[in-house]
Amino acid sequence: MRRILNVADGEWLGIILFGLYTGQRLSDITSLAWNQIDTAEGVVRYVTGKTGAVLDIPLAAPLLDWIGKAKVPKSPNAQVFPVADASTVSQNSKAFAKILVAAGLRKELPDHKAHKQGRSAKREASEVTFHCLRHTATSLLKNAGVSDVVAMEIIGHKTEAISRAYTHIEQKTMKRAIDALPDVTKEIGK
Repeated sequence: MRRILNVADGEWLGIILFGLYTGQRLSDITSLAWNQIDTAEGVVRYVTGKTGAVLDIPLAAPLLDWIGKAKVPKSPNAQVFPVADASTVSQNSKAFAKILVAAGLRKELPDHKAHKQGRSAKREASEVTFHCLRHTATSLLKNAGVSDVVAMEIIGHKTEAISRAYTHIEQKTMKRAIDALPDVTKEIGK
């Protein structure tokens, strides 16, 4: 994340922070309006495009800091990320891919026109996309000891199975869990 944040700037720094700290989809973040952010209450309200779910997500301190530094327009209905909002999901995905390239986390984007390949040519899928921030947010929450129910509510997962698929437990979290087990051998042989 540090490598990505070090090369991101402008709107993209905010978009990435919202992705990491709310776990929401790229299209829901890029369409965010200022009236969905309530700094007094410390929440951001999403109505997700995919499921229509209404999510009131608490704002993490780094997000509040970014919001405090952002240039807020006079109209509360204005978009938080107007350039990204005016772009297609595909264009935004490519813009994020360029950030990943600059961070050294993926290969340079291929130029299919230079190779005389059209849009129907087979594409090489990247393992790292903006959607990975949903996995990262879920994993960070669960590695921090947040309950499954709370993590699901924040991310907007409807089932435990989906939430589990997004969870990647760190080795140090598993080590803390193992270290918390009682030593039952201390009572043997007494």
